[in-house]
Amino acid sequence: MKITVTAEEPKDDQLAAKVTVATKDVNAAVDKAYKDISHKYSFQGFRKGHTPRQVIDGIVGREAVLAEATNALINGAEPAMLEELDIVPVADIDYGEDPELVAEGKPYHIEASIKLRPTCELDSYDAPDIEMPPAEVTDAEVDEQIDVLQGYHATFEDVEEDRGIEADDIVQADVENVSGAEGFAGENRMFTLEQGAFPEEFDKQILGMKKGQTKEVSFTPEAPEGTEPTTITCKVAVKAIKRRVTPELDDEFVKKGYGFGSVDELRDAVKSEIEGDKKESLPGLKEDRVVEALASHLKLDEVPEDYLNQVFRELANNFLDQLQRQGMTLDAFLSARHIDAQTFMADLHQQAEERARQSLALDAIAKKLELEVTKDDIVDEFKAAGAPDVKAAMKNFMDEGRMPAIRDSIKRTKAVNWLVENAKVTEVDEIAKKRADEAKAKPAAKKATKKAAAKKPAADKADDKKPAAKKTATKKPAAKKAAAPKADKTADAE
Repeated sequence: MKITVTAEEPKDDQLAAKVTVATKDVNAAVDKAYKDISHKYSFQGFRKGHTPRQVIDGIVGREAVLAEATNALINGAEPAMLEELDIVPVADIDYGEDPELVAEGKPYHIEASIKLRPTCELDSYDAPDIEMPPAEVTDAEVDEQIDVLQGYHATFEDVEEDRGIEADDIVQADVENVSGAEGFAGENRMFTLEQGAFPEEFDKQILGMKKGQTKEVSFTPEAPEGTEPTTITCKVAVKAIKRRVTPELDDEFVKKGYGFGSVDELRDAVKSEIEGDKKESLPGLKEDRVVEALASHLKLDEVPEDYLNQVFRELANNFLDQLQRQGMTLDAFLSARHIDAQTFMADLHQQAEERARQSLALDAIAKKLELEVTKDDIVDEFKAAGAPDVKAAMKNFMDEGRMPAIRDSIKRTKAVNWLVENAKVTEVDEIAKKRADEAKAKPAAKKATKKAAAKKPAADKADDKKPAAKKTATKKPAAKKAAAPKADKTADAE
């Protein structure tokens, strides 16, 4: 289809464009509309596909035929218009409530209003400073991994002494739904406090409870934007308090449990495994961190709703596609992780906000650096995506008006590469820091537990009938990574 396009400079993220379709294409669209109607419907006295125009005009109406031709012409011109303007709309293109119908023998003029994502500025265009784990494997990282391995051999023993629940205990309890706690309810549930099975406010309220005690617990998860928070109430009956017992790590246990001759051999093997993981993961981690740091410099109070919704739909569709490939439904995923739909949606909206800001920040850097996309860049992108026929795939994207999105993606990739090359990196042994913080926190947690137990009579008397007035955010589900692909600095060209 041959078109000419003129457009004004965008105003308030809105682009006004005028498209002219050549007379030849208009005539072809009208002719096709008549043929399609002739094949689609049966007209008495005529074989399908051989009904004269006059008969169709008399029965269907010429205006209806021209309306069908107009719709086909607009749909056909749209991809070419997007390619010509090299833009990616964030919402459906507005052609007006009642576009003028085509007329045979004349060119067709269309006026379009196109919503675009905002063009933003940064308060700094310098590559950011970031912290990264050291490239070399540290003792703390080896210790952490061995602790994980030892955890697989841990056993759970009942706490015999008469005491309340402490922060590092494993709790076995019946959780009964009272109001809105369907996703948390269950008999003989076993969970560790502060591990995300329940919101933090829930964990705080059951600290100090003893075996055999029943208590009503209320908490108010953070609600998605635009909705009212809902208080959740459940009844918790503690059936057992258990402690994790991990076997002592010595040569004898290592031989029996892991098949290595000594603890030193096990540590060497773990170190080698971590080295391999770091080689694969650190480049991606560096990309993530420079993009996150860059987004903090975005000068934008609020992401426009249309663009935010577009990013949210992309995230949701990507996540659902991942679940489908794994043969799992969303309901099964939420149930397995004891996540309610409201919390999941709130988390997804937060991720959409983060990703939108990261993408806009990358656009700003790409514009500042005057990054360009060549034909070879596009070919390489499709090859990297594994397209079996690169030329056919590129033509398909071009015909559907999706090539501008590929160019944007390539620019973002180039921007990320520049950031990675120029970022100032400070190495921090994050695992050692985390372990040190956890060691400091344990005494404080036990002290808080004893304090909670000492206040038990007052808590019993109050019976927790009054829900907490302060809105408490629930912990993010552990599955966040699965629902949050990296900022769209690359595009799927398959």
